[in-house]
Amino acid sequence: QLDADNYETDPCLKEIRRAENYSWMDIVTIHKDKLPNYEEKIKTFYEEHLHLDDEIRYILDGSGYFDVRDKDDKWIRISMEKGDMITLPAGIYHRFTLDENNYVKAMRLFVGEPVWTAYNRPADDFPARKQYMKFLAEEA
Repeated sequence: QLDADNYETDPCLKEIRRAENYSWMDIVTIHKDKLPNYEEKIKTFYEEHLHLDDEIRYILDGSGYFDVRDKDDKWIRISMEKGDMITLPAGIYHRFTLDENNYVKAMRLFVGEPVWTAYNRPADDFPARKQYMKFLAEEA
């Protein structure tokens, strides 16, 4: 159980970061009064895309939704709220949107240096996508 109110000193979070080698982190607040170019960013987050590295998010406050594609290419909506952590594997198509509260504060974690590049669909030729699809086939 993670303690979002005390994330700076939470021993569970510290252990997760050590075990998974999450050496870099920052905090982003998505709210119209806190995020520069808010409207543009919200549209970008909701555009279906993938990354070449895992995407790790820890919700410190507020709430929103990650939408991911299942093996049949259908959407699955994942509700995220304070205290939740998610790891989206490299190569998975996804998007993010706020809920009716229009606010989320999240920690972004990375192995090594942060990589922000999102590749909008279609992006099926990347090795990360091919590896993810192989993983899905093996799981089925």
